Amino acid sequence: MFARRSAARISEGSRLYVIGDVHGCSLVLQRLVTLIDAHLTSYPTQRPILVFLGDYVDRGPGARDAIDQLIALRESRETVFLKGNHESCLLEFLNQPATLAKWIQYGGLDTLKSYGLNPTNYFETSEQERLAVELCAVLDEIGHLEFLRRLRNSFVCGDFFFVHAGVRPGVPLDRQSEEDLLWIRDEFLQYPGNFGKIVVHGHTPVSRPEVCSNRINVDTGAYATGRLTCLMLEQDKMKFISAS
Repeated sequence: MFARRSAARISEGSRLYVIGDVHGCSLVLQRLVTLIDAHLTSYPTQRPILVFLGDYVDRGPGARDAIDQLIALRESRETVFLKGNHESCLLEFLNQPATLAKWIQYGGLDTLKSYGLNPTNYFETSEQERLAVELCAVLDEIGHLEFLRRLRNSFVCGDFFFVHAGVRPGVPLDRQSEEDLLWIRDEFLQYPGNFGKIVVHGHTPVSRPEVCSNRINVDTGAYATGRLTCLMLEQDKMKFISAS
C-alpha cells in the first residue's frame, strides 16, 4: 500500500492525504477525492485527515465549484485548509481594489468569471471598486468569504511541516513570515540543509512529485497538466496518487 521512506513519521493513528494546488480545476479535484475515498474503503484507518496546500482559485475555470467542494468536504470529514498566495491576492483585492491588475496577472480573471463577474477595464478605479464590492457580496452570500478568511498559514503533524510555498532557511518554523510561507521559491527550493521538519509544499509546479531529503513538492500543475496529486502519509510510509 505504501512505500517506506526515511525515519520521519506522522502522528500515530493518523493518515494524511495531502493535496496540491487545485487552481480552479474542480473536475479533477472531484476525481481525486473519489480516488481517496476508494483508498479509504480498501484500507480503512482510524483518523484520515485531508490537508489542502492552498491555491484553490485562479488560472482554472472552476474556482467557485472547487471551493463549494472543499466546503462540503469540511462538513463531512476532518480537513485542514492552508492559504495560498492566490487566495492572498483575492483577499487583498477585496480590501484594496486597486490591486486588480496585479491579481489579473496571476489568473484572477478566471476566478472573477467563475463568480459571474466580467471586468471591462482593469485600470479604471470605479470599475475596480465595483468589482470588489460585487465579488465580496457574492462570496459572503454563499459562504466562501468565511472559508477564505479562515485559511491557515501552516500545519504540523509529527515530523512534517505543511505549507503552501515553503519556508525561509535559518528561521525557526514558528517564526516564519506569512510572505515567505505563501510566496518563497529559490531560497527555499535550493537549500540543502535541515529545516527542522520535512516541509511538504506546493506553489512551484513540477512534472511529477518531488521528494528531497528536506522537502516534498506535490504541485503537479493541475491547471496546465490536468493532473492533481495527493501525497498519502502514514507512520513512516508514503505513497502518491494522481487524478487527471
